[in-house]
Amino acid sequence: MKISIFGLGYVGCVSLGCLARKGHTVIGVDISQNKIDLINEGKPTVIEKGLGEIIMKAHEEKKIKATADYKQAVMGSDISMITVGTPSAKNGHLNLEYLFKVTEEIGLAMKEKTSFHIITIRSTVMPGTNRKVGEIIEISSGKKRNENFAIVSNPEFLREGSAIDDYFNPPVTVLGSENQYAMEVLEEVYSGINAPVKKVPIEVSELIKYVNNSFHALKITFANEVGNICKKLGINSHEVMELFVMDKHLNLSPYYLKPGFAYGGSCLPKDLKGLKTIAHDFYLSCPVIESIETSNRNHKQMAIEMIEKYNHDKIGILGLSFKDGTDDLRNSPIVEIAEHFLGKGSKILIYDKNVTVSKLTGTNKDYINSHIPHLSDLISDDLENVVKRSDLVVITYKIGGIDELIGKYKDITFIDLVGISNRSYENYEGICW
Repeated sequence: MKISIFGLGYVGCVSLGCLARKGHTVIGVDISQNKIDLINEGKPTVIEKGLGEIIMKAHEEKKIKATADYKQAVMGSDISMITVGTPSAKNGHLNLEYLFKVTEEIGLAMKEKTSFHIITIRSTVMPGTNRKVGEIIEISSGKKRNENFAIVSNPEFLREGSAIDDYFNPPVTVLGSENQYAMEVLEEVYSGINAPVKKVPIEVSELIKYVNNSFHALKITFANEVGNICKKLGINSHEVMELFVMDKHLNLSPYYLKPGFAYGGSCLPKDLKGLKTIAHDFYLSCPVIESIETSNRNHKQMAIEMIEKYNHDKIGILGLSFKDGTDDLRNSPIVEIAEHFLGKGSKILIYDKNVTVSKLTGTNKDYINSHIPHLSDLISDDLENVVKRSDLVVITYKIGGIDELIGKYKDITFIDLVGISNRSYENYEGICW
């Protein structure tokens, strides 16, 4: 495949070398004459382990070259990859000046091209950029998107210091486009790469890099705050975190990383409060740890506001305990929601097959008696009866058959706090999807 790469910085130079190593013929494009000269001498534009050898070998095999002539690059390639920098502006938005200038140049070059051209965006960009790039190319080229060209969002996951290994062993190859043919071509370009290919909506492919890096920043900050607490206690923080990362079932897993409702139960709130108290006792500021409870409380308030906007009096709740498979009602976030609407005079109906009021004991019984003292009058084990007697139904568990009920009772509003349905219903809304 013949590929042009616009931008010979870190991502562009690594991509140039790795694509050539896979057998592709690659033209690098940049406004810096120094970078152009380096590539044409068989030298990398950045320092990266193993990259020098790859660039030199590709140069010797005449698989790579560099130029400032964007028209020559587009006319001599089937695919143009945009890898220019997208630095942050002072207000936090991205400076897309370079990306849009390159986009316009690609479009101008495409005026004279008769064959279908594919443009991939490797640069990190905000959702909506793919659409804007398509508009710019349509204007500058006079051609039609998906008729004469296609745009594919294809974020990179390269780390400085291990970029070559990351290129050939990424966690996933992400492709976002309206054009299936273009994604199939890119899939062929990346054949042999040790990663699954995920074809996703364009906006998903544009956002994923931000989510990844924000979470990495969160992990570093969380580990540092734990380290500060450990130091005050005279505990080896590295031993603590070595144990922490050994748990691949919960700590380092997808288990808790699914958008849904707030956390609750007897353990998480108590232990989080305990860790915050230790930090407080040593006068340590731990903003990440301290803000977890605030964010959880905000999420519960968001659920309340979602329900309130429908202004329904009869509210059905499917699942009352803090998670499915238990009758533990202590610190259950949905108990707080039910209590809130009972206090406003709403009629509450509850379905929970695991909660039997007569069998509740100890602190569990005391907790629910203090929050919903007449629970036995509200709860039922008949799912459909609770649904059909409600104006609005709040789903807190993944309950079998609920999809059919949403479709059956079209005049009832369903609020989903757990992600139970992938279908589109007019009477359905998810809390954060």
